[in-house]
Amino acid sequence: MTIAVSPNGLPALVLNADYRPLSYYPLSLWSWQDAIKAVFLDRVNIVAEYEHEVASPSFSMRLPSVICLKSYVKPPRYPAFTRFNVFLRDRFECQYCGSSHELTFDHVIPRCHGGETTWDNIVAACSPCNFRKGGLMPAAAKMWPRQKPYQPSVQQLHTNGRLFPPNHVHQSWLDFLYWDAELEP
Repeated sequence: MTIAVSPNGLPALVLNADYRPLSYYPLSLWSWQDAIKAVFLDRVNIVAEYEHEVASPSFSMRLPSVICLKSYVKPPRYPAFTRFNVFLRDRFECQYCGSSHELTFDHVIPRCHGGETTWDNIVAACSPCNFRKGGLMPAAAKMWPRQKPYQPSVQQLHTNGRLFPPNHVHQSWLDFLYWDAELEP
């Protein structure tokens, strides 16, 4: 799965005050308009720039490609319980067959058997597996998830998110993302 990031949109990679991306997946990007506004409000420092410029009759500046917040934003310890984060935890794969198509989520212990909608009971599942399992318990359906569902940390989701880089990564971002970047001796 890839996230479409248009290189023509010239987004700015947003780093926290410690020079780490605010998030990896989705990648923390601001539009060039929001980045310039933050520069003028003195909320960010420009770390790298594009070749493109914006201009008014009395002023011109190159568009920022990487910006760093001046104030540190403490990341949450635990991520929000969302469908997207469940898919990210499970690496966008059905936990029964491994498919990455037609993903939905499944209650391992069905609600009709007292199962709750929590991190510890929800897994990513493709529609065919979810339909096949239905309201059955795992033993009755002879279907067990590949991994036991759990509440991930933000760091675990960031680690998984690095497996799915966006389809456009500007050269100036590589030093901050650590995706396929070759280190110079």
